[in-house]
Amino acid sequence: MPRPILDESHIHPAIRENVATHQQAIVREVQAAVAKFPVVVVGMGLNPFPKKARKALTDAGVAHQYLEYGNYFNSWRQRNALKLWTGWPTLPMVFVKGSLVGGASDLSKLIDSGELKKLLT
Repeated sequence: MPRPILDESHIHPAIRENVATHQQAIVREVQAAVAKFPVVVVGMGLNPFPKKARKALTDAGVAHQYLEYGNYFNSWRQRNALKLWTGWPTLPMVFVKGSLVGGASDLSKLIDSGELKKLLT
């Protein structure tokens, strides 16, 4: 089931460009990393869950690219653009072969089940 996104026809023409371009630099940066690297973790400082995801990948012998955007006290607007883009509400955001697979606990399940290795082959 596709998630609902406000159709452009329901956005007033005077603000469409603002909506379309708001904080898109961070989205493009993550898209470029996801296209370039097999595994990407997007996180933020002071949050223990990105660290857990990275440790789980390291322990599993899986190389990954890490992108960190601010912490609890700053950069929330940029991170919010990523949440709007993906629909994923929390950090980290873990991408495998171009697909969002979830956060730290979702990643752990993929590692434990052996599915992560399958996704990477």
